[in-house]
Amino acid sequence: MPTRRRVLAASASVLFLPFVDGPAATASAGPLAASVAVDWQRTAARTAYVERGNPPPLGALYLAFTSLAVHDAAMTAQKQGTQAAAAAVATAAHDVLREYYPASGDALDADLVASLALVPDGKKKDAGVAIGAAAAAAMIASRVGDGRNDTSIVYSKAPALGVWQPPPTGMLLPWLGYVDPVVDVPPVAVGGPDPITSAAYAVDFEEVRTLGSIAGTDRTAEQTAIALFFGGNPVLTYRNALCDHLAAEPLGLLPTTRLLARIDAAVANSFIQTWRLKFEVGYWRPFQAVAAAALDGNPGTNPHPVAWASLVPTPAYSEYTSGHAAATSPFAEVLRRTLGDDTPLVLRSGGVTRSYDSLSALELDAFHARIWGGLHFRRAMEDGYLLGRTTATRVMSAIR
Repeated sequence: MPTRRRVLAASASVLFLPFVDGPAATASAGPLAASVAVDWQRTAARTAYVERGNPPPLGALYLAFTSLAVHDAAMTAQKQGTQAAAAAVATAAHDVLREYYPASGDALDADLVASLALVPDGKKKDAGVAIGAAAAAAMIASRVGDGRNDTSIVYSKAPALGVWQPPPTGMLLPWLGYVDPVVDVPPVAVGGPDPITSAAYAVDFEEVRTLGSIAGTDRTAEQTAIALFFGGNPVLTYRNALCDHLAAEPLGLLPTTRLLARIDAAVANSFIQTWRLKFEVGYWRPFQAVAAAALDGNPGTNPHPVAWASLVPTPAYSEYTSGHAAATSPFAEVLRRTLGDDTPLVLRSGGVTRSYDSLSALELDAFHARIWGGLHFRRAMEDGYLLGRTTATRVMSAIR
């Protein structure tokens, strides 16, 4: 087991707060800069996920680098007005993305030219470009040697009941759990998965066995639709929906960049801790559990009468805690604490649209989607939401 990276001490307490941190008053930089900031969020998502095809947790890491650099640039440039701020946020986002996605360089360069064309030439524009470049350079320098792409970290737990075994291609992103957090806040204490001989495990086992199979289940048509809808990339789905919302109901520059920096840092940190748990705990997936039900020593787990497979294809990493929860719960928690639980979002995934009038309703569907899709036991979702929400609270206190 890799040990070269420091693990922060876990907190034994968990705190959920009501809506407490609404958007600050719009800074002196005007709506142009906020609009440019939102546009570059779309560009970042397009670059990481559409053009480069990153898996959700990997793209989330680079979205966080981008959003943090943009927020730093905005805080410095906003006192010089909207022209400087617009140039600063565009340059910061461009430079970070171009560093990590050089194959998208031509598209990013064209996007920067388009953004800067909105700003009149002059000292304000030049100052903003310099501020953005400095913020990006500082972010890039801070992440050198942070543990990304460490090929020495390989998942290799011995086969045993309750232990996840990877496909021949190995675990996806095994190094991610050993990457330095993007914001230095403590990880969250979670209880771990239920022992496979416990009564609690048997209850969760039966739930996913009867509802999560690709065929022959008690799942309703609506549950199937929800499971399939949330089977796509949640980070991209949520980012596009949030950008649409911010375009329709703009907040101003600093409230926009702060919100996105907090969301992305909370999601990235949640993914990092989640992958550490996936690597070190290595709990088996439902398809492995159902296949071994006659051997697990638990009288409450019933073997499936036919071969069992999950409705949603199983990804190449272990079950506990939920990666989908790491994308959903910190996103919803930061947004809830900033704009309120009744923030409406329109999600689009795989050509399907679902509208939500509250973040709680979105979280509830996303939570159950992973059970109805056959990918998770309930405990992994509960602890995943605990991890993500608590991480969001801590990140919000750290990013002002």
